[in-house]
Amino acid sequence: MLYTNLKHLETAEDFKKAVSENENVMIICGRMGPMCIPVYEIAEELENEYSHVSFYDMDFDNPASSVLRSLPETYGFMGLPFTFYFKNGKVVKATSSIQSMDQVKTILNSEFPVAVKA
Repeated sequence: MLYTNLKHLETAEDFKKAVSENENVMIICGRMGPMCIPVYEIAEELENEYSHVSFYDMDFDNPASSVLRSLPETYGFMGLPFTFYFKNGKVVKATSSIQSMDQVKTILNSEFPVAVKA
């Protein structure tokens, strides 16, 4: 289990439920390593700001994470964490390795824009 303050996905069923019941989902699949921890911290910090996005983590070494590790978007990924952005159950963006706050916010703003009320 990962020691983050994010919601944890521990089974393939957890994953399916998360992406089917939430319109906008960010999942970080990694370990408690130096490239992953900063991305978990960014997600934890952004949870309140992006209340229309559901943030999760999944342990890369958990056999159930094969639901993420085997996605075609991971072809060629070289470093952890693998970070996935799902919209209505479909992958709209995937990244690998460490990301900065600006990089994550750019993706969130692009893929999950907040609707402006008239």
